[in-house]
Amino acid sequence: MSDTAPAPSPLAVPIFRAVWLASMASNFGGLIQSVGASWMMTSLGASAEMIALVQTSTSLPIMLLSLWAGAIADNLDKRKVMLAAQTFMFIASLGLAAAAWSGIMTPWLLLSLTFLIGCGTALNSPAWQASVGDMVPRASLPSAVALNSMGFNIARSAGPAVGGAIVAMAGAAAAFLVNALSYVGLMVVLARWRPEEPPRLLPRERIGVAMGAGLRYVAMSPSIRLVMIRATIFGFAASAVPAMMPLVARDVIQGGALTYGLLLGCFGLGAVGGALSSGWLRQRLSTEALVRVATIAMAAGASTIGVSPFLPITFLALAVAGGGWVIALSTFNVSVQMSSPRWVVARALAVYQMAVFGAMAGGSWMFGIVAEHQGPVWALHLAAALQLGGILLGLWLAMPAIEAGNLDPQDRWREPDTTVPIEPRSGPIVITIEHRVAVENVPAFLAAMDERRRIRRRDGARGWTLLRDLADPQLWIERYHVPTWLDYVRHNQRRTLADMPNSDDLRTLRLGEGEPVVHRMIERQTGLLPFGRMLGPRELADPMTDPTRSN
Repeated sequence: MSDTAPAPSPLAVPIFRAVWLASMASNFGGLIQSVGASWMMTSLGASAEMIALVQTSTSLPIMLLSLWAGAIADNLDKRKVMLAAQTFMFIASLGLAAAAWSGIMTPWLLLSLTFLIGCGTALNSPAWQASVGDMVPRASLPSAVALNSMGFNIARSAGPAVGGAIVAMAGAAAAFLVNALSYVGLMVVLARWRPEEPPRLLPRERIGVAMGAGLRYVAMSPSIRLVMIRATIFGFAASAVPAMMPLVARDVIQGGALTYGLLLGCFGLGAVGGALSSGWLRQRLSTEALVRVATIAMAAGASTIGVSPFLPITFLALAVAGGGWVIALSTFNVSVQMSSPRWVVARALAVYQMAVFGAMAGGSWMFGIVAEHQGPVWALHLAAALQLGGILLGLWLAMPAIEAGNLDPQDRWREPDTTVPIEPRSGPIVITIEHRVAVENVPAFLAAMDERRRIRRRDGARGWTLLRDLADPQLWIERYHVPTWLDYVRHNQRRTLADMPNSDDLRTLRLGEGEPVVHRMIERQTGLLPFGRMLGPRELADPMTDPTRSN
């Protein structure tokens, strides 16, 4: 339970307010497009599995491309990345409208074009979410994330109903055109925004290397890893509600496109209520209790939707489910952001999105198959049972408290001078650090070094080992390597203020008051030189003329 004072409202920050409002308008258009796509697939006479695949076609690109998009967002100008993504979605939406208007639309063409729009969303999302932390103070980040969810669900509360009305009166092509126009406002705001970029002290990472660093950071961060597991289970089960909603509107309620839009609108209204109440709930409940409440709301809503033939009860159940949806997902999102330093936050969020939206894509497909053979009611009851299973899993894998540690860089390490000339690409670099520890302090030292191992590997060290000198029981040697000197510099600059207690523990356990002895070495191969040529001492000292160098 938290008793922290309320943070300043993110809406007081002009750029956040402008982007938030423009994003809400874009989300409004996206939901209108979603209604048009789902109902067009229904009107084409497609099977229940194909109808459910409309949801999958939107979620699958996020699972496939998020990590790549996160690496791009961490290495490039986030504003330009968002602008490129919005432009791509604008063009894809125009293509969708043109295909629908010309009468050439088929189920597979519809899925292909919605997949392309999902690709734009996948590119945009990590950059936008990572930019929030640059726009608002850290203390306001949970509120900003909740506001993002609320903005989306304000659009969800009215957008689907408007989308249903547009489809009913003017057809799906009009809904697709409205979506295309909704991107224009955000494109204008992004084009005019000139954020202050911090100076880049190191070259950009290659995309493949950056993606690997993001995966490694998440894998070596226990709190983020646990959030991923819980979010994946929740997303898989929660996907049944939006995936089954067209079938609920058509088969259970016996309605049309307008009914479908109203159902989505009630889900959105509940989500707005959940976003508005999330701050109040966060002050009174632990993170695990908050997720449990949200999961129970989602399960109760899904099960009720499946059995209720009465529209008012279905509306209420959808509102409850929508509240649980946004509370749980915003809690997962905040947990990941607060557990990630700025250099990797977009990639951590991307991995989170891969887990959640991949689960949603798979869940939509699976529940579509269940609905095809057993009907949507059975699919919704199965989803509710899976949500309750997630609560039971929480007894063993409880959600960690939202991190309050300071993840700003320590900024204490300085690149050392070397007698042997070195270049950023020179390597491999092998590091050994000597620690002298009294015998009685060995158990505490080993515990501290276990945490040091996790930190080293998380920040890019490879082959980490701890050695003890057989002739001198007080001497311990920490050893690891990195591919290049530039990787060594990155590794040390990634240390955060939250890692300082581990360094302090080791300092108190070491004998003497000085710093440990550090050896930085470059690996070299042995053997004859080409053509039997002999090099002089100066040439051997220069890594650019050393033919045995390994870069």
